[in-house]
Parts: sequence; structure tokens; C-alpha cells
Amino acid sequence: MKITVLTGAGISAESGLKTFRDSNGLWEGHDVMEVASPQGWEDNPELVLDFYNQRRKQLMNVEPNVAHFKLAELEEKHSVTIITQNVDDLHERAGSTRVVHLHGELLKVRSTSNENYIINWRKDLYLGDMCNANYQLRPHIVWFGEDVPLMDKAIRIVRKTEILIIVGTSMQVYPAAGLLQYSPNNSKIFFVDPKPSISSSKKITVFAENATSGVQKVVSEINKYSSNEF
Repeated sequence: MKITVLTGAGISAESGLKTFRDSNGLWEGHDVMEVASPQGWEDNPELVLDFYNQRRKQLMNVEPNVAHFKLAELEEKHSVTIITQNVDDLHERAGSTRVVHLHGELLKVRSTSNENYIINWRKDLYLGDMCNANYQLRPHIVWFGEDVPLMDKAIRIVRKTEILIIVGTSMQVYPAAGLLQYSPNNSKIFFVDPKPSISSSKKITVFAENATSGVQKVVSEINKYSSNEF
């Protein structure tokens, strides 16, 4: 079966990574626009670089959780693609091999001059760290107000899916939230979130719980049936 998984901050939170934006509108104590927007970068690049340096260090100290591993296990029997809004590498560390990072990757940086010049980066990034054309490097993160370059790829994937699993995201933030509308009419949808924004229906099964427990139930359901029985 072709399975597509959409994941958000809720799945990483259970590994100890704080969600992108807390209820007070702050991310790790910062106004998100200060550290996740082109204007913030222009106003104070050192603050932005330090912020992502701290996030990178934090990422090195956490591990994938049960939900990450259970999703990776699905690859043993099915064609699985994960489309994530998260910038961490926990899906990859758990064993998933096809992961699309809509909002960029914390362990990569790119040139401020050429968005296609992207390199792996696991250490701190500072002003003065340059690309091969002598332009400043910046975090490979899609900030507020920037295009989401992998959105078209994500749409193509969702259009061909038989099962869509949504985990740890409220599906309220666009453009990622719009992916749901591209799922085929005959596809089956599982929605895992402690405060689900949609209700169960013939097509949608909702598990109103955290990622680790909810994903285990979804995988169990998928393993019970073939695609013809959904």
C-alpha cells in the first residue's frame, strides 16, 4: 500500500523538543518573528544564528520515540513517505528512508545568495561562515514569509496515497494544512492528535491522544487489513 504520513511538532515534543510555538506565541522564549523570519535575520543575524545553534545542540541530546520507530516499521511491508513540518532528523534516525522536510532541516545550512546551495552542518554557525561563492551561510529553514519549495512535491505524493496518517499537527497552519484536500476520495485517513481539529467519519478515523500511543494503534489497524478491506 502507498502510505503517506504528515507529521508536526507533536511527535517531536514527546522526544523532548519543544513545539514550534507555545500558547504564548514564543519559541524557546523568543518571539518567533525575531528568529524565524527574513526581517528577523536582517535585523539581528547573530541572534538568529545563536538561536539555531542552541536548537541544533538540543537536537543532539534527544532520541526518536516510539511513534518515530513505529512509522519506520511500516516501510517493512508498505511504500511509505513521511512529509514533516519538523526540522529535526528524528524520523531518519528511527529508520525512515523517504522523508520530505517541508520547513527545512536543522542539520543543514544554505547560502544566502543561492538557495540551492545546501550543505550538511552539525556544528555552530557564525557570521563569517561563507559558501563557496563567499556569501554568508544561513540556517536551511523555511521562515515565515518565505516560499515552501517542496510543497508541489508533497502535493504529488498525497494525490497518490491510499492511506494518509496525520500525527502531531493541528492541520491549521498553511500551506501544509492544505495537503489534506489532495488525498484521493477513496483513501483512508487516520488523524492522531490529543486535541483533534476534525471529527471521525467514514473516511477519517480520529485517535484523540498523543503520538506515541496513537501511532501504535494506527499501525496495528493497518497491519490487520489489506487495502481492499479499508
